Amino acid sequence: MAKNKNEVPINGLYDEDGRIFEEQDPEEQAPKGRAENEPAEEQAEVSLSKEELAALCKESVCPECDVFKEAEATRLRALADSENVKKRLFREAEELRKYAGESVLADLLPVLDNLDLALAHTDNLSPECKNFVVGVDMTRKLFLGAVKTHGLEAVQAEVGIDFDPEIHEAVGTVEEPSLSDNQVAQVIQNGYRLKGRLLRPAKVMVNKV
Repeated sequence: MAKNKNEVPINGLYDEDGRIFEEQDPEEQAPKGRAENEPAEEQAEVSLSKEELAALCKESVCPECDVFKEAEATRLRALADSENVKKRLFREAEELRKYAGESVLADLLPVLDNLDLALAHTDNLSPECKNFVVGVDMTRKLFLGAVKTHGLEAVQAEVGIDFDPEIHEAVGTVEEPSLSDNQVAQVIQNGYRLKGRLLRPAKVMVNKV
């Protein structure tokens, strides 16, 4: 039966056409796409860098996870690289300290060469000159002793020893029947080491028969 249009709906249960209002469930009134009681701010997208994500994973995953193993391997590689750099820098510092005077001592070698050259021409000298030669020889010994305290020493270079390319430099060959093949026949210039490192090879003539 139709309701009178002038009749007011009782308690708001009827609409103007006389149909009963159906109350909508409050749960159905919630916007679709959002979970119950979900905060609005959680709908915002969270953006993390790869490094931040890896750090979070490392803190939360178990030790057996691949992410944890990879992060641990990266950490160990970084520690190993750091130790290698420290060792290399320490070695370089030691080398620099050990051979700090190399250039100075190398500049002093011509002084020793001239003293050796003066002593090599002492035949048929007068007694006065022989006394002078003794003084030159003493000067050479004192000078050689002074530089020896800094690690400088002469390499072995004598007539009759075998030629060694590691400490000798061949400047020519001779034929000396009294010597064997590939032996030192004459020393032209002495060689020197500085704390085990070859500073200058000895220049020699090598016997060839």
